[in-house]
Amino acid sequence: MKVLQINNHHFIKGGADRVYFNTGRLLQERGHEVLYFSSKNSKNVASPYSDIFVPVNDNRNNNFLQKIGGVKDYIFNKTAYANLNELLKKNKPDVAHLHLFYGGLSGSILKALKEHEVPIVETVHDYRLLCPANAFLNAENEICEKCRNQSYYQCITGKCLDNNFFYSSILSIEAYNRKYFTNPLDYVDHFIFVSEFSKLKHFDFNKHYKNKSSHLYNFTTISKEVSITSKGKYFLFFGRLSTEKGIHTLIGAAIQNNFILKIAGGGPLEEEIIEHARTNTNIEYLGHQSGEDLAELIKQSSYVVVPSEWYENNPMTILEAYALGKPVIGANIGGIPEITINKKTGFLFESRNVADLSKVMNDAETINDRDYADMCLNARKFAETQFGEEAHYTKLIDVYTGLLKNA
Repeated sequence: MKVLQINNHHFIKGGADRVYFNTGRLLQERGHEVLYFSSKNSKNVASPYSDIFVPVNDNRNNNFLQKIGGVKDYIFNKTAYANLNELLKKNKPDVAHLHLFYGGLSGSILKALKEHEVPIVETVHDYRLLCPANAFLNAENEICEKCRNQSYYQCITGKCLDNNFFYSSILSIEAYNRKYFTNPLDYVDHFIFVSEFSKLKHFDFNKHYKNKSSHLYNFTTISKEVSITSKGKYFLFFGRLSTEKGIHTLIGAAIQNNFILKIAGGGPLEEEIIEHARTNTNIEYLGHQSGEDLAELIKQSSYVVVPSEWYENNPMTILEAYALGKPVIGANIGGIPEITINKKTGFLFESRNVADLSKVMNDAETINDRDYADMCLNARKFAETQFGEEAHYTKLIDVYTGLLKNA
């Protein structure tokens, strides 16, 4: 089978990008031909398709006139449409599998794929289809569902993106353009939701998603080595350093009880994290970590902490921790409680609650060695049954073949 993978980034910026690359690898290793379509960036992984990738401007670094000029591409990127048309004429795939594409490649790719009669699968990594700002968070970083019933103007009045009227207006305009001109429900043949929470939230907002969707967790490589079932000496956070990830809550809890906390990652709060590490001897900032270095950090920790403050879907952080037999302390929000079984594979705490997280971290730290070892084994077993490659591949191919039979 020939499968076209499409994503805004051809480098790993976040969890969705990791899924994009993992899916391509999974298919290639099982004999399928994989094509890629993305945007140009100096950070990109090398690709034979890079010549046809799309230049996408970072509007945040442009002056005001440049930002105004870039709005039309944000809503409907003509270059993406033209370049994808060129690719499809030369090498038409059996299926196109979309990841993140709004705000970069744009909905123009849907039009190109439909004109070439290519079946479209979209993995829904966030809430862009329901919320213009994609995370159900307002300018104060509070959970917000005011755009229910497609009332996208609420994003403007609430200045939901960075408390910025201009950026929020562009998001609202893009959402209305989607509603009236490139409605994904009219173009996408099958939606894959990576958590039950996300699936049910989409069904709640629009019943028409029920007719063409399924639930499939992300997957990760499960190490064959024996897991470390003894407690480490520190808690670990790794991922994007941003407010919605709950890093402030975690640091507050760590300082409160003098827990040793190691932080790995990058993002808008990096300078603030560096300052916390400078002034608190129990906090260590390690910068971006990946590969074997990150795996070793996970294995030597006591718990990986996922303190999210938005409707997190299916965090790769949890999958990667479980795959190495490491339990998780997770916020009880979004899709996290689906995969963090309290006192079995880790612990849950009330999102945004420093006192509750502090208590849970203390409880987690003081459980006996046997219970901790059981928790490690439970985490590993959960990964094997829910996040393994073979089960994911089987379900994914079923989605593809089902569309081809109905084409």
